[in-house]
Amino acid sequence: MTRWLPLLLLAAMPVPAQSPADLAERYWKQQRWEDANSAFRAAVKADPKNPALRVRWGLLLLERFNPGEAADLFNEALELEKDYPPALLGLAKVAAERMDARAAELCRKALEKDPSLEEARELLANVLLEDGNFTGAAEEARKLGARPGAQAVLAAIALLRDQDAAPALAAMGRHAPGHARIARHLILNRRYEDGIAWYQKALEIDPALHAARSELGINLMRVGRDRDARRELETAYNAGYRSAPTANSLKLLDTLAKFDTVRHPRYILRFHSSEAKLLAPYFEREVLRALDTYEKKYGFRLPGPVQVEVYHNHADFEVRTLGVPGLGALGVAFGLSVAMDSPSARPPGAFHWASTLWHELSHVFVITATRHRVPRWFTEGLSVHEETAANPEWGDRLTPDIIAAIRKGELLPVEELDRGFQRPRTPGQVTLSYFQAGRICDYIVQRWGWQKVLELIRAFEKPAPTGEVIARVLGLPAKEFDAQFLAWLKEQHKTPLENFERWPKELKQLHEARRAQKWQEAQSMAQSVIAAFPEFVEAGNAYEVLAEACEQLKNHACAVEALERYMKQGGRNPEALKKLAKLLDEAGRARDAEAALARVLWVYPVKDEELHRRLAELRSKLNLWEGAAEEWRAVLASNTVDPASAWYGLALACRNLNRADEARDAVLAALEEAPGYRPAQRLLLELNRGAQERKND
Repeated sequence: MTRWLPLLLLAAMPVPAQSPADLAERYWKQQRWEDANSAFRAAVKADPKNPALRVRWGLLLLERFNPGEAADLFNEALELEKDYPPALLGLAKVAAERMDARAAELCRKALEKDPSLEEARELLANVLLEDGNFTGAAEEARKLGARPGAQAVLAAIALLRDQDAAPALAAMGRHAPGHARIARHLILNRRYEDGIAWYQKALEIDPALHAARSELGINLMRVGRDRDARRELETAYNAGYRSAPTANSLKLLDTLAKFDTVRHPRYILRFHSSEAKLLAPYFEREVLRALDTYEKKYGFRLPGPVQVEVYHNHADFEVRTLGVPGLGALGVAFGLSVAMDSPSARPPGAFHWASTLWHELSHVFVITATRHRVPRWFTEGLSVHEETAANPEWGDRLTPDIIAAIRKGELLPVEELDRGFQRPRTPGQVTLSYFQAGRICDYIVQRWGWQKVLELIRAFEKPAPTGEVIARVLGLPAKEFDAQFLAWLKEQHKTPLENFERWPKELKQLHEARRAQKWQEAQSMAQSVIAAFPEFVEAGNAYEVLAEACEQLKNHACAVEALERYMKQGGRNPEALKKLAKLLDEAGRARDAEAALARVLWVYPVKDEELHRRLAELRSKLNLWEGAAEEWRAVLASNTVDPASAWYGLALACRNLNRADEARDAVLAALEEAPGYRPAQRLLLELNRGAQERKND
């Protein structure tokens, strides 16, 4: 009895009550997220002037996928204590997660106030590395000595440079977050398979690191390994890691089960079943054309079939690429896998799917050729270049924002151009960087020839700074290259640069004249506006106003000329192109009308049965029977309310292609839809007579 006495006395003593803050920390450690959240709320209520409590609460919310409210709490902490370093670090974490350019600045600000804040320095090193600033990242990481996260940065730098990472990895040890961080850097540099392997290593060390498991699943999905992706994503989700990217990716995998697949030794195409029949022929043709072209230009064949997934819902495409909505891009390439919007995912005329497809397939070749070592600016630039190389009417057009940026000197030095894609400082900087990179590649091809492009690709096969490669291959320092490129660029766009002050004023006056139906004035003014900025073909352009004015003045030849100029400048409004085709057909220029309508197929071939009917009829009129057959099939794939006439049109085309069996099947299908359809009855008799004659022969 004696030996139990102390324990009984201890049990009888009152247990000190835990503060809400202590409870919050305890619940957080136990992964009782909701309880921790409630306890933090109580803690802040009890001690409202304590910035540290708000920062801890914010970090909990950040970990539980709520960066918005986390940022609010960090800002509230800063209101309580100006430049409070942990709050600045919290905001830096939110910014880094959003790829916000302010991340590095916030880290530096936190370090100014508290140089011992190692977590801020580690984050700064990672942000610098993500920006491609290898030297700066290494300097910051080395200041942290043996800290595992810092060694992860040094190991990532070595791996990205194809150097020996063993010393840094040995110093990092079995640090699962460090392995996951290395994976992230490899993924950001388009080394998807390498990144996947490093996420797997992280999970071998710590199977409960579900943030890494979710990323592993998302990247497995990106490279087309859907079954493995589902396994990892479901494991993370079932373990309570229910971030938006995890949940969205699982939903997308369910959606992908409804996709139809077209297989070919050189490609795999996937479309939503609702538009597979309509789009597959157009995509197959362009994929084969692009693969043939690129094999000749780049001098090699891809190691396997390229997979192209086409999303009719833009949100699904965004989930496929980022895991969450918010991506402005139209297509993304992951090694041999491409994901892109279907034309139906965007408003008519907002999207040239064929141009985007060629853009992404160029990435596939360049990324493969450089073993995924190519800098972002160069592969983007080449892809933009290839769009207009495939067809001068393709590619994005010059916009007023770009002209304004050139005038303000906002182009980045080529050595820093990756930053414009990775962490843009302004909303328009990504678009500007695409334009700049594309024009740089145009400039290289025009001045030095395609051979230098191939030499640059070979040079980028080994990791090297852009400035070093440009100096070695093109023979001039990067700064001199920038100066010469800028002079060339300004000469190329001399007209809109010189007229940029007057152009918007005249464009405004033009639309005022149009609204007032002053057609003579509008016609004259439109010519002046076009002369000031001929490349402008976006909404509100002067070409379409000119065509309208000409039509109102009964000058159809003038309207045709205006719309042809618009088309050749890259104008892609489907309604304008269809109007041009109509005017051309009425003018007896059926072949030109067919060419104008065919351009709409590259832009918006969906939800437009009338387009396919008109094109089928024009091609039939021109004896272009193969193309006519394709368009009648497109009519049938458009859920037409008049399938009998489409089957009949297809039967006629097949008859003229000497495909008697296909013609007979098609005409029978027409009669099945409309048994009394006299033209189809006559064609069936004709086909039967032909069959009998062949039998008698």
